[in-house]
Amino acid sequence: MSLTLRRRRAVEVPETWMGWAKVQAMRAGRRIGPMADQAKVAAAHRIEDARYWAAPRLEDAAHRVEDQIAPAVSAMLAQAANKVDPTPPKSRRWPIIVLLTGLAVCAMGYMFYRRNAQQWTDHMKDSASDASQWVSDRADKAADQVSDSADTVAAKANDAAHKMS
Repeated sequence: MSLTLRRRRAVEVPETWMGWAKVQAMRAGRRIGPMADQAKVAAAHRIEDARYWAAPRLEDAAHRVEDQIAPAVSAMLAQAANKVDPTPPKSRRWPIIVLLTGLAVCAMGYMFYRRNAQQWTDHMKDSASDASQWVSDRADKAADQVSDSADTVAAKANDAAHKMS
């Protein structure tokens, strides 16, 4: 390579095509360097703006996935697991049988209660009529005794009055 002075600077003049390409690449690199720095700063600003724009949208999307898609996927996977599971499903007959038995016992208890209540009211009516009959009989006996006593007293008074006269 030969050196020549150009405006107080040494300039290399390449002797081969490869050297010439190297020199041209270095010159282009020096010219493009400041533009690359500006592009890097602009790209950084754009990336930051894109991040500010994308962050709330990504968060909304995450909430939507969590609230809407995840439950549906979970239900689908649980249903598939139930279909694939080789163990027989648990019987739901026992709770139903217990429930129906409880209802039958309650119905029978209600019927017994109603029947006993009816028998009790009938018994109380009979007892009340018996009591009123008993009171009426006692009153009649007392009246008879009083009238008999009054008759005997009147007879004794008449006898005494006859004896005195």
